[in-house]
Amino acid sequence: MTDTDVRKVERRADVRRALATSSATYRTRKRPVRTGHKLWLGAYVLTLVALGVLFYLLRLDFFGFLGRYLPMARRATVGAMAIVLTLAAARLVRAYAIERAQTAVTRYNLRRILRLVVYMVLALIVVSVLFANWYAAVASLGLISLVLGFALQTPITSFIGWLYILVREPYRVGDRIQIGDATGDVIDVTYLDTTLWEVGGPYISTDHPSGRIVKFPNANVLTSAVYNYSWPVFPYIWNEITFQVAYDSDFAFVAQVMREVAEEELGEAMIERVHTFRKVLARTPVDELQVNEHPSVLFRINPNTWVDATVRYVVDPRRAGSVKTRLIDTMLARLNAQPERVRFPKGDNR
Repeated sequence: MTDTDVRKVERRADVRRALATSSATYRTRKRPVRTGHKLWLGAYVLTLVALGVLFYLLRLDFFGFLGRYLPMARRATVGAMAIVLTLAAARLVRAYAIERAQTAVTRYNLRRILRLVVYMVLALIVVSVLFANWYAAVASLGLISLVLGFALQTPITSFIGWLYILVREPYRVGDRIQIGDATGDVIDVTYLDTTLWEVGGPYISTDHPSGRIVKFPNANVLTSAVYNYSWPVFPYIWNEITFQVAYDSDFAFVAQVMREVAEEELGEAMIERVHTFRKVLARTPVDELQVNEHPSVLFRINPNTWVDATVRYVVDPRRAGSVKTRLIDTMLARLNAQPERVRFPKGDNR
């Protein structure tokens, strides 16, 4: 299966998940467990056996020369065994659950969650080894948490924002979004911040990558509107091209040319997505909104004594600039080929 086929399968999985309104499940293709996971699991088993033997010898006072440090050595050995078991369990979850998830985005998010859980468990194990008295450990952690809670309010809020991003999914890795003054493609979502590969910006006028990255705290999603251009059900936007024509032009011919050129460029795939979008729209309170699956042409009176001919079409936001350039070039060529039917502004009357 090629990379293109994999992306198609993942897009279909995204659409199914976004459209799902019940507990219906979908059959997924099982991926074989990678050899690297098996090697790691084997290493964990051997390490666990070695630590078990070491603990048994410590219980028999085989290392009597440790003296008063013997209880600490036993606790450390038990802690090491718990750490190995935790890492082994995490490796099993990655191999048999996470890597068999439907989409790359889901796998990315699950790996982040698993890593956080592992860190928390490891921290708990280390504390239990260092503090023989659990009451003292809990009291110490409570005092530290109180101090950190006041000192790290913004990072904590950003962590809550990360949880909100995982649960509500205002955006995911790979989505094109706008939040505040920043627009770009999401390339990373950590526990505290999000990284965008900026498109547009102050230096270029199109939706082309600017070469800069934008980082913002995850807390922003709790207070700012997020515009997502990559909704799985309908990852497109409507765009327009406008020409000014004279009153004595053949409006029917102008509309026909603009519509045909747009349909030739867009193809059937996007029309199918509009059908899907209309089905989703029918389930909402705005089900009576008219949404055309084919390009439409509108005419409006321009204050400068000309008529605006506007074609509206649906396009992938990442290809909006290149598609518009090709459409303008083709439309102008066909319209200029019929000067007796299409009259454009000329000279000082533009």
